[in-house]
Amino acid sequence: MGMSIRQFLEFTVISIISVLIHGINGQTNRWINGHATFYGVNQDPSTFGGACGYDNPYHAGFGAHTTALSAALFRNGEACGACYQVRCNYRVAPKWCLPTRAFVTVTATNFCPPNGNGGWCDSPRHHFDMSLPAFLRIARQANEGVVPVLYRRVGCRRRGGVRFTLKGQSNFNMVMISNVGGSGDIKSAWMRGSGTRTWVPMIRNWGANWSTRFDIRSQTLSFRVTLTSGKTMAFYNVVPSSWKFGQTFASRNQF
Repeated sequence: MGMSIRQFLEFTVISIISVLIHGINGQTNRWINGHATFYGVNQDPSTFGGACGYDNPYHAGFGAHTTALSAALFRNGEACGACYQVRCNYRVAPKWCLPTRAFVTVTATNFCPPNGNGGWCDSPRHHFDMSLPAFLRIARQANEGVVPVLYRRVGCRRRGGVRFTLKGQSNFNMVMISNVGGSGDIKSAWMRGSGTRTWVPMIRNWGANWSTRFDIRSQTLSFRVTLTSGKTMAFYNVVPSSWKFGQTFASRNQF
């Protein structure tokens, strides 16, 4: 027996309220207090990489607006690829914030290590060590580069499909997964070679790099990815059997 119009409307309203309350990955859409610094004053933005393993964030699909996260946010690498809106807290620090009160969307690509001595990246602080191009979208380069901010999780918008970079050597296989839309951060991944009939679970080696103990050389490769938001997508035959270590292959699909 189907839903009545009233039941359908009630279900729709409840669903919308749930999204507004829980936001991305179970996190609320409300703005949360944190702090931000910047790095890379004299560094080419195309070289911003780090603990997630994105050798070049431009090639990974993220551009210059990237950030390192404190331990409280990094989640041992699970946060790699996640997107955040960050804005300077104008009410707290009007002289350091830009008067436009704009926000910038940044992608997590690195880890800001704690110093164990009350530093900005020590737990439980929520801290963003942002690329200078991103930082200058919301604040002035002043106050030794530290500004109070407000942030929230948002979905990631990516151009093109999800990308798979083959790393490793010999029979050690590692795949970096990048340019991921949706919630952006990956919970689990599987691989299937043309010589395998079943999906083989991969393990997070570090950051955005996933590995498997099976020898997959000379096989056409498919992948299945589940985001922390719970959404799962399969990418069939995205890597041809002629692949070589170091190559990147883009799928046609996106979250």
